[in-house]
Amino acid sequence: MKVILKSDVRALGKKDQIIEVADGYARNYLIPRGLAVPADKKALTDLKNREESKQRRIEAERAEAKAQAEKISGLLIKIKMSAGADGRLYGSVTSKDIAEALKRDFGIEVDRRKIVVPEPIKAYGNYTLEVKLYPEINGTISLLVCEK
Repeated sequence: MKVILKSDVRALGKKDQIIEVADGYARNYLIPRGLAVPADKKALTDLKNREESKQRRIEAERAEAKAQAEKISGLLIKIKMSAGADGRLYGSVTSKDIAEALKRDFGIEVDRRKIVVPEPIKAYGNYTLEVKLYPEINGTISLLVCEK
């Protein structure tokens, strides 16, 4: 009997996968527990519609990420910080500070976890940072840390 899995089942397969199992296993175990549905025309149509919807959503997210990458690429963000006599900052510039500056100065909202700060920024100067917006879609921003 062919069934469509409604959730991941160990040793059988992943969610939305069509598999062939014994009739008794499907009728007595998988279907009553809500782990699978019989692979009839209606279920196959529903599965196809879900996959198409998922694909459209992924394409929309990808297009949005590309647009945002183009928008933020080349931006210069200025952050003013206080420093000691030796030029070292009190604290460091974090991805949260950079995300807040992007929102404040340019009105662009970026999740702080997407901003890659390779090493802690603890001194004045220019820095080039990468923003990972989507897998394989990155934007590059310039950061200028200057005196308050």
